[in-house]
Amino acid sequence: MSSKELDDHYDAVIVGAGAAGLSAALGLLRSPAMDHMAEHDGRKPSILVVSKLQPLRSHTGSAEGGIAASLGNEDHDDWSWHYYDTIKGGDWLGDQDAIAILAKNARDTVIGLEHDGVAFSRTAEGLIAQRRFGGHTRDFGEAPVKRAAYAADRIGHQILHSLWQQCVAQGVDFAEEWYVTDIVLSDDRSTVEGLVAFDEASGTVHPILTGNLLLATGGAGRLFHTTSNSWDLTGDGMALSLNAGLQLEDIEFMQFHPTGLAHTGILLSEAARGEGGVLRNSRGEAFMSRYAPKQGDLAARDIVSRSIRSEVDAGRGVPDPKDPQGPRDCVWLDMTAIDAQRMRTALPQVLDTIRRYARLDPTRDWIPVKPTAHYTMGGIPITTEGRVYRWENAERNVVKGLFAAGECSCVSVHGANRLGGNSLLDACLFGTRAGESIAHDLEEDYERNLTRDHDNDLRSPSISGDDKEIVNDDPVHRRCARRTAEITAMLTGYADHPDATDDTESTDDTDNAYRLLGDLGVIMDRAIAVSCDAAGIDEARHAIIDGLVPRARGLHAHTATTAFNQEITAIWEVRNLLTLAVAMLDATAARHESRGSLFRRDFPRRDDDHYLAHAMTDVHDATSWQPVHIVDMPPRPRDY
Repeated sequence: MSSKELDDHYDAVIVGAGAAGLSAALGLLRSPAMDHMAEHDGRKPSILVVSKLQPLRSHTGSAEGGIAASLGNEDHDDWSWHYYDTIKGGDWLGDQDAIAILAKNARDTVIGLEHDGVAFSRTAEGLIAQRRFGGHTRDFGEAPVKRAAYAADRIGHQILHSLWQQCVAQGVDFAEEWYVTDIVLSDDRSTVEGLVAFDEASGTVHPILTGNLLLATGGAGRLFHTTSNSWDLTGDGMALSLNAGLQLEDIEFMQFHPTGLAHTGILLSEAARGEGGVLRNSRGEAFMSRYAPKQGDLAARDIVSRSIRSEVDAGRGVPDPKDPQGPRDCVWLDMTAIDAQRMRTALPQVLDTIRRYARLDPTRDWIPVKPTAHYTMGGIPITTEGRVYRWENAERNVVKGLFAAGECSCVSVHGANRLGGNSLLDACLFGTRAGESIAHDLEEDYERNLTRDHDNDLRSPSISGDDKEIVNDDPVHRRCARRTAEITAMLTGYADHPDATDDTESTDDTDNAYRLLGDLGVIMDRAIAVSCDAAGIDEARHAIIDGLVPRARGLHAHTATTAFNQEITAIWEVRNLLTLAVAMLDATAARHESRGSLFRRDFPRRDDDHYLAHAMTDVHDATSWQPVHIVDMPPRPRDY
């Protein structure tokens, strides 16, 4: 795409164009506050959505199985059962006031998506179709229930396209292929000042002043070698927050989806088991009944992943048929009991993935699977209105004008383990709420300006020619100047090489971001994938700090051009991942218990007396603890 000209100031900027970011934009624009401001003088706030990708390439599009809501279209259901299942699924680490909002508003969220154009699969009566999903039950855990509203196995694709089309219809301004390098706060970290963004088309960085900034940048699965996440999920928003002096909440909890296609990490949706697929070991045994007698293959994901690991450790694993002499670190997914026509209509993407990448036919072949890094439960701490806060002096201190939503955030509805179908619900519901919060603040500022008889923009003053010299010395412009110098240094590293020319890539075999990313993934897989202990955590931390971080500081581009030089952004991405990896390891080391997706071999029990709390971790390796919000569901044993 061609370079886009941006203004110096926007009333609101949203970073990320997946389900959370697009929902936030629509929540803002559809808010009654917007109508109220328009009625007074017809002015419309300036809103920008920044994305390092074209929006329709956002990772939301890869979500397959469904979005959870107690619609009751196929089985009798109740929001209170969804509430209980989410608390239990998160191993009692979720904040129950936030989970109540999630469960109560799920129905309206799904119906709203239907009105926005999401083409859900249908029952014979024409209602939104629903299927079973792991951990979702009726009667408070008694039996599985059909709660996941689905569109074959392409629900994320449907939601992403529908929300994007609605944003286009609303006239949302998009800056595509712009990479945000910094968020800038006031010196006391109490107020947002703006951000710095890199235009990939021109190879230049730009300062953007704003009083309202929302981060919706997705997860960080690329911390691991085996992951279902796309290449762009590099934890950018979380690292931006850490680098700005803020904290992350519960970042030690990384979910490993049980059914990644062997040695590719590609996700085979939980819908395959919801439709009747069964996990089997090398003996052909349907082993999940030993680990989860009630729910079996549809137990919570952390339970199933650890069960697979236990089977492998016991010598009952199988090799990938593509590498029969390789490690026996997989189990079989048996889908042969599913009717072939049902498989084609309900699981077309799963069917195509298996045939394309495994060269197997799931209507007659068993499929090799193993756990794959899938979802980040922790993230930027936010209130239920999407406001980012700092946990200091035993209280939440909101950062004025800074918001977050989606997987990069932590409103703490998922606790220590997310249930399938709750991620899309979280992104759409709390993304909308965050957008409404921004609209509320814009309206308050608008009314305050009217009272003071200001003619300026809604929040920050516009930049006049007379003010340029003063404004250019503000923190945002200073940060922008540092990034410009950094790019020059990256390119100088290439230009100084004796083989470099202006129009060809260097043949130099020095280090690069992609090699470093691969090394990081291997270290993290070995240290904390599915299970961990203190020795492995410490070894990984030293390997990263003493080995990878110095390498990352020395990275430079291998071509002299700035325009569309993806190596520049790759260097920033891997540096972000290293920052995040250290924070994740620190938080993991600090939690001396096993809970949800975090299983510590040296602390195998849950410890509610000491660790029924959220770990709040900053870039200085400091971890503090925030109590979990328990409302009406005190902790109890967790079994499936």
